[in-house]
Amino acid sequence: MTISQGSPLPDATLVELGADGPAPVSLADKTKGRKVVIFAVPGAFTPTCHSAHVPSFIRTKDQFDAKGVDEIICVSVNDPFVMKSWGEATGATGAGITMLGDADSSFTKAIGMDFDAPPAGLHGRSKRYAMLVEDGTVTLLQAEESPGVCEVSGGEALLENM
Repeated sequence: MTISQGSPLPDATLVELGADGPAPVSLADKTKGRKVVIFAVPGAFTPTCHSAHVPSFIRTKDQFDAKGVDEIICVSVNDPFVMKSWGEATGATGAGITMLGDADSSFTKAIGMDFDAPPAGLHGRSKRYAMLVEDGTVTLLQAEESPGVCEVSGGEALLENM
């Protein structure tokens, strides 16, 4: 089942690379009683993800803050080491965006947002989307039809509909 507006997020544990190494991050803890934006990309360092999607949330971070968003989280089916390096390389970490890995794609599969693109070497990856989650419930969801574009899931597009 693909997640939709009004759906509660499933209980999921993602991974973040901290000072002491990889650490589990409960998505339920991140969203309980909070307003959080979660956006997902097919892969760290891939062209559209790197040059369009992440930069759109860096550009709009202050506008999300002004709308009461407590945290912006980027999720990718990558390990936490890659996510940390990618966050540093894009400036996302410095901008205050949380970079979380869904290394085994369990969260991505649980919300029905997984896909495969063998010609590109992408297996078990996440579709491109952005969602607003309030107290664990999806209140706005914008998913792309094609993983190679960033139109409805970019920071500016999500802000327009909030």
